[in-house]
Amino acid sequence: MGEKVEAGGFDLSDRQHYRRKLQRCLQALDRLLEERRFDRPKNLMGLEIELNLAGADGMPRMMNAEVLERISSGDFQTELGQFNLEVNIVPHRLSGRVLDQLAEELRTGLGYADRKAREVSAEIVMIGILPTLGPDDLVSGNLSEVDRYMLLNDQILAARGEEIDLDIEGVERLRYSSRSIAPEAACTSVQLHLQVTPNRFAAVWNAAQAVAAVQIAMGANSPFLFGHELWRESRPPLFQQATDTRPPELRAQGVRPRTWFGERWIDSVQDLFEENVRYFPSLLPICGEDDPLRVLDEGGIPKLQELVLHNGTVYRWNRPVYEVADGAPHLRVENRVLPAGPTVTDVIANTAFYYGLVRALAEEPRPVWSRLSFEEASANFDAACRHGIEARLRWPRPGRSGTVAEQPAVRLVREELLPMAAAGLDSWGVEPADRDFYLGVIEERCRRGVNGASWQAETFHRALEGGLDREAALAATTRRYGALMRGGDPVHTWPLGFPG
Repeated sequence: MGEKVEAGGFDLSDRQHYRRKLQRCLQALDRLLEERRFDRPKNLMGLEIELNLAGADGMPRMMNAEVLERISSGDFQTELGQFNLEVNIVPHRLSGRVLDQLAEELRTGLGYADRKAREVSAEIVMIGILPTLGPDDLVSGNLSEVDRYMLLNDQILAARGEEIDLDIEGVERLRYSSRSIAPEAACTSVQLHLQVTPNRFAAVWNAAQAVAAVQIAMGANSPFLFGHELWRESRPPLFQQATDTRPPELRAQGVRPRTWFGERWIDSVQDLFEENVRYFPSLLPICGEDDPLRVLDEGGIPKLQELVLHNGTVYRWNRPVYEVADGAPHLRVENRVLPAGPTVTDVIANTAFYYGLVRALAEEPRPVWSRLSFEEASANFDAACRHGIEARLRWPRPGRSGTVAEQPAVRLVREELLPMAAAGLDSWGVEPADRDFYLGVIEERCRRGVNGASWQAETFHRALEGGLDREAALAATTRRYGALMRGGDPVHTWPLGFPG
């Protein structure tokens, strides 16, 4: 097996042995697929939200351990930074009143967590990037005290061989060098899971990739980092640069970044797992005791531990997930596109839009990915991140010609995609009243041209015009955002600026 090295409580196995284990995992996955051993989907969806902790002054609070101790619930967990938490909602069947059920569970859980956080002078803020975060907040000393995070930090920096450089040019330009992966912790997201059969996986993943840009255009909520106004959704460029293990010479050679949109439509789930193994060196080469092929030979179901761990260090915006639950393997598409917030209503509206649209697109007889090139889908994603709700996107025209044309994202959504999302939710069996309410939130964002990012930027500029300096304006914007977030009305209804 080779010598093992102890690091942060983990055994780092010989990398050559680890690569062999990864290949055996891929072979085991192929056998599972050939033998049709996968669990039949039960129309299950899952939801996770990453959160921030801030004080009444709007500034970040590095105290997730204290807050989690008071919350004392397995639904809440640590995240990368000490100012982060994550809440996990138990899987639900996509049918009936599921949207309102999710909304009620989130309001109850987040309200309880916020009350507990206030006991130690902190508040829960659901936002893509906390505007008041500064360089002194995003340092290795503020990573959560979890061995895996420390090890991941060490491995990324060792692979890179130099500091992490951030260079993001948007409304303003940010240049910053970091000695840790801590800037990654600034990114807080919503993760949407959907269990699918192996033969439907490619269609669902391709559909999710095609709509990623639309999700961002509608839901952008991260316009600031380190006091700079950047892209309307600054998480993707920040995350890509903060997790980049490539030194400059490898970037110049076209080596793929660990956070990426992808490069092609797929035909099967194996395409993604095989790409992950082929293109990306292991960051956490930790070997389990089980041999996956032997487990199969003995009639068991392998956990594919090495493949699952490696997959978790390749940050696709739509990630394949393999898991064994109740003795049966299953596959999920994990959608990681959306930022957190602004409100529970907004999160559930984004959720409804995604699940409805993916269902409709995956079942189209002439799928969108047969008419839209992957390069165009990737360019759409970039445009949506940069411009948010004002983005212009390329999309196939309705009808037989299928020619691709550029149009405003709001028009595309209102005229074409919202009706498709409604049809998709009908196919899931979602209650029509819930369907109409939550998709109506998306329609109103389009009609008013307002989402979380546009509201933050406009409110910040009004604070500057009112005489506040930049730091005070960002803090005031964050406090106002937090107050309106807790009020619960969707962001398109929020008043701009500050009360007189």
